[in-house]
Amino acid sequence: MQWSNNAQRIVAIDWLRGIVMILMVLDHTSWFFNEQRIFADSVLLYEPGIQFAADQFFTRWITHICAPTFVFLAGTSIAISNFQRRQQGISDAVINRELLLRGAFIALLDLVVFSLAGGKPVLQVLYAIGLSMMLMVHLQRLGTRIVFWLAILIIAGSELILMMLWQPDGEVPFWLAITFAPVFGETYTVLYPALPWLGIMMIGWFFGERLIAEPSFSSMPYRLLMTCAWFALTLFVVIRGADGYGNMYMQLEGDTLINWLHISKYPPSLVYTLIELGLMALILSLLMRLESFKKSIYSNGPVLVFGQTALFFYLAHFGVLVVLKFFFERGSLIQTYWITLLVLIILYPICRIYRTLKWRHSQSLLRFL
Repeated sequence: MQWSNNAQRIVAIDWLRGIVMILMVLDHTSWFFNEQRIFADSVLLYEPGIQFAADQFFTRWITHICAPTFVFLAGTSIAISNFQRRQQGISDAVINRELLLRGAFIALLDLVVFSLAGGKPVLQVLYAIGLSMMLMVHLQRLGTRIVFWLAILIIAGSELILMMLWQPDGEVPFWLAITFAPVFGETYTVLYPALPWLGIMMIGWFFGERLIAEPSFSSMPYRLLMTCAWFALTLFVVIRGADGYGNMYMQLEGDTLINWLHISKYPPSLVYTLIELGLMALILSLLMRLESFKKSIYSNGPVLVFGQTALFFYLAHFGVLVVLKFFFERGSLIQTYWITLLVLIILYPICRIYRTLKWRHSQSLLRFL
């Protein structure tokens, strides 16, 4: 496995992170500028019988991989970063304190910055990632096997807990909203209840630990990822086809591809997690193969730059979209794709400059981004 010269990053992981960041821009650009955008990825948002335009549906669907990948890779990065810092002689106490602070900082971005912009408390993906990172300070002490099986239990059992505590048309107490059940309310919104996403981060951490345990020339990561990918995708077909538990109340309404792929993201159903992590594992395996074959890595490629500045990119792209609202009205899907390209062109030099500053001042506050 090839490591880049800066911070010993696995290039394939940064490539994958960059790819999903680009897809995320497409989704958020659609949110800002697409008049016909589809947002029906939950039993709370969808009315049975609605027919979706294929181009709109698949524009939304291809972006579903973003959040699970980002959360999974955050867990992987925790494992690798902690290992590297221990190799540098940094104590576990310092490492855990840094992880706790960074998790709190990321969660507060949702609680403060984006909630203020939205005019009410809005708990999105940064809240789920930040809180999960804080919990990982303690969970990683349990060891790899316990973390793995606990993650499987969370991912597979979240719907069972919800079925006992929550009905889609019922009241949701605040404690349940921030842990398992989404809320789309007038006073506050919870898009990403933390615990289902914690399970995904734990799986990512487990994978990071497996990477650390293997020699750099080992083919284990590719084989593990490919095996898990086909197992997850096969299980998706079985559970989705059975049309019962695991679908988070989003049952099949027909045999079309759109019917099969119209699944619950809010909260993440078992079938959603299976298909997205399965696709992610398949793509990451291929990217790792590509990295192992390439004799040199172009360090300033846009995908790599975006992947190495992911959190900064996330924050900056919202700023660019807000500015572009002064120049563009809401319109067609074609316009959405053109504006997405424009956003990426604007962000590329900004992210390159930020990456240089962050690497140059690695111990500054920039490390939190």
